[in-house]
Amino acid sequence: MSDQSHTAASSADEPTSARERLEAARDRLEAAEADIEAHGEKGVETAANAYRQATKLLDTYADKATGTGRENFAAYANLKANFVTLLENLPEDLEGRAAFEAAWDVLDKRRLAESDFERAREALSPAEQYVDLVTERTEAREALNEARKGAIIRRRELEDEIDDHEQLLELASADLEAPVERLREPIEAYNETLTEAFAEYRLEAPAKEVFSLIERSRLYPFVSFDQPPPDLREYITERTDGEYPIAKLLELSEYSRSKLDHYVEDADVLKRRVATQRTALERIDAEPLTLPWPPEEAGVLRRQIRERRPFAERIGGEECVTLLGQVRSLTRDPEYDRLQTAAEAIDQLTPDERRRLADGEVERDLEALRTERDELEAALEREDSA
Repeated sequence: MSDQSHTAASSADEPTSARERLEAARDRLEAAEADIEAHGEKGVETAANAYRQATKLLDTYADKATGTGRENFAAYANLKANFVTLLENLPEDLEGRAAFEAAWDVLDKRRLAESDFERAREALSPAEQYVDLVTERTEAREALNEARKGAIIRRRELEDEIDDHEQLLELASADLEAPVERLREPIEAYNETLTEAFAEYRLEAPAKEVFSLIERSRLYPFVSFDQPPPDLREYITERTDGEYPIAKLLELSEYSRSKLDHYVEDADVLKRRVATQRTALERIDAEPLTLPWPPEEAGVLRRQIRERRPFAERIGGEECVTLLGQVRSLTRDPEYDRLQTAAEAIDQLTPDERRRLADGEVERDLEALRTERDELEAALEREDSA
């Protein structure tokens, strides 16, 4: 078989799902443990440790214990003493002991050459299998831990995907031909009127009054104005400069300090508070008082309307209040739930999602996702009980 064919075959055999990877990792660990058990765990660990010590001795003394000098002879004596001690500490019936004895036979001579160390390593090589067994078990345990983490992450992903598909199916029950303009038109009429009124209000009302309105919104959870920075709020509410509308303050912040002296108490303070907080002032708009599209369920929409009403009345007068009342009356309409669900579906469903729903693809995908989740949970439960 060519290398390319072998690679393709290996890739095809690799586990592809989180469950398969988890089960493969468990099988690998069980196989590694069975291999060690077949030789005797204590004996394998003893032989593996002895192999590591022996190879470390060879590595340490390979350059020191060869030659005829006094230091070379001292290193040679240390090597022999350490190797004899290692050999004496091994059980007589240890599987693999023969490899250590063979290595000692190579080293047990009056003088060593570099080739002796190579021959000793070769004699030791049969005992390397015990290190391989222990290493494989360690790596198999690590692989199992990683596979389990991956399975837990995949389970969370599946739950999210299942939720998304279930929500799509809920939207699929909506009547996409429902006359949602019955909701859209009055909501848009209110939003447009309120937005125009707020723009005028922002141009004419003292900044101090606007900030008071924003501060008041803290008491209304469904009116979500961003509160201005404390230093800006203090400047606007406590200084006479706050009598200027916001637009005028922004204009003044661009004046030179000498020119500002004719308009404000302290030019430096205005520069520090307004010029550096332009974004906070410019972002004050009508959006927190508009009604969202698609609208919320009837009860939530009524709460939104109730909390917006005093602000809408202050800014847009009776016209805005009347428009809000028209939207509120729709929440009592027997058709409201059908229209609201349809509006939500039309707003959220993409053309591709509509196609997938019509073809039954979403239902099939949902079933596959649930099956994958159930199989993965079963595999995790088996792993937890192992």
